[in-house]
Amino acid sequence: MSPAAYGKNVLEMLIPALIFWGILAFSMWRDRSRYRNTAFLFIALLSTIPLISALFGPWQNAAFSFITLVIALVIFCVPVILIINGVQMIRREGKRLQNLLSLFLGIVVGVGEICAVLSILLPYAGAFQSMTKHGALKLSVLTLILVLIAFSVVYGSLVFVSFMFYTLLLQIVPHKRDFDYVIIHGCGLLGGRRVSKLLSDRLDKAIALYRKDPTPPIMIPSGGQGSDEDISEAAAMAQYLREHGIPDDHILLEDKSLTTLENLKNSKALIDARPGRKYTVLVTSNYHVYRALRYCRRIGLACTGVGAHVAAYYWPSALIREFFAVHREKKHLLLFLIGWVLMVFPVILVLFDMV
Repeated sequence: MSPAAYGKNVLEMLIPALIFWGILAFSMWRDRSRYRNTAFLFIALLSTIPLISALFGPWQNAAFSFITLVIALVIFCVPVILIINGVQMIRREGKRLQNLLSLFLGIVVGVGEICAVLSILLPYAGAFQSMTKHGALKLSVLTLILVLIAFSVVYGSLVFVSFMFYTLLLQIVPHKRDFDYVIIHGCGLLGGRRVSKLLSDRLDKAIALYRKDPTPPIMIPSGGQGSDEDISEAAAMAQYLREHGIPDDHILLEDKSLTTLENLKNSKALIDARPGRKYTVLVTSNYHVYRALRYCRRIGLACTGVGAHVAAYYWPSALIREFFAVHREKKHLLLFLIGWVLMVFPVILVLFDMV
């Protein structure tokens, strides 16, 4: 391949990739909480694969095949990883429903992958044996049912992967540092009084932002008192902040909320009641930032989001919970179902035609 041909080929792959990444950047600049950003990111990532392959010049096709093979192998490993993680969650966190999510999803994805393999192999099995017309029909219908299950699982997996990648992207996108308020989302206390590891990670991230800020902001620990707690989450968080050098006059408690939405509504009311500039950041666990930003847009709270570290074993189940929580909203549930119908509709048509 000549240098001119190489350059032309790379440019042809570069242009669509730049367009899709540009669309994503513009959409995120407008609003990082929009659901469409997850789809834009997925398309941008797909457009990057041909570009990377083109960089290998004469070995472009081989590079593309290799990348595709690696992705396929990773996909087939996903159920195993999720099931192992599910077992780990049960051992460390107990057998509550929320701790079974990665195990359940691993089984579902595994079933979908098995159906995909069987739908490919079954027609070949029928080709090597004599079969009545009725038997051939039953085999064809069974194959289509397997394809329908496989397509459904693939569709759900792609939507989830898009959501996961965007959640990760939110953690690395640069943000300003000169904040006026830092909202810290609470979570359950240990023994009714003590800050948990998950909550201390959020507080440590907020403290790090406070210390890096040229004009130290007001810290708003946010969380009410649960039925099994002796004090409010906000009070426990405030004590942790004081122990780590945050002065009392930079701590503003929000101790009435019981949900994420109430955290933000009540914190916004406290901020709105005070004079001056109100540039705000919310700090929560990294898997939770996207949904929190969505609530911020809903209530008109202009802010950015920063995610705190979460233990690796805990992250998959937590992210799955966030995914289901977002798709419980009527709008996104409807969009999800419309996307599913559009993907499997051709299979459904063929299935009904054969039956």
